[in-house]
Amino acid sequence: MDLMDIRRAIAAERRELAAVLDGLTDEQWEAPSLCAGWRVREVAAHMSMGFRYPLPAVLWELAKARGGLHRMTDRLARKDAAAASTGELAAFLRDHAQHPWKPPVGGVEAALGHDVIHGLDITVALGLGRRVPEDRLRVSLGTVNPRGLKFFGADLDGVRLRADDLDWSYGSGAELTGAAQDLLLVAYGRRLPPGHLRGEPRGRFVGA
Repeated sequence: MDLMDIRRAIAAERRELAAVLDGLTDEQWEAPSLCAGWRVREVAAHMSMGFRYPLPAVLWELAKARGGLHRMTDRLARKDAAAASTGELAAFLRDHAQHPWKPPVGGVEAALGHDVIHGLDITVALGLGRRVPEDRLRVSLGTVNPRGLKFFGADLDGVRLRADDLDWSYGSGAELTGAAQDLLLVAYGRRLPPGHLRGEPRGRFVGA
């Protein structure tokens, strides 16, 4: 995918996720996501943080968090989730589908990955069965790298991820297999519900 294709994919992903959010029940909004300590509500709030906080505000919030990026994003997600209605949280994604935000590292590929992964944090946790389109998934899989593994706390030492629905693998060692989108979550430090992964190492990557 070229740059314009990725930007179109980002816009499509945000609109589709907004539609998913629009269809959730009150109970689903309050349910745990795959992001440790966050409900679906906090994940949705976090996904729109880049649209609502200009860079000077982000730097100020980071300073208040003493440079702790995870502390900052956690505090803002909780604050914004409490302040906005569920309809507003969905609308933030839809109304900013073409917003040019991207993470400090990784460019537009990382921006697409951000939306794909957090969308899966919601849909996989809720058992909704959404499948990320293959072109978006392949771009997101291309963002998997040692620096990201360390940042997100993914311990793949001695583990080889191998997708059983795409021609993709990463790492070396005992094989962990599953759908490519599930392995993407593993590479970003998530623990999945039972039944998504196969292979001897799977116990390390399955949540309670």
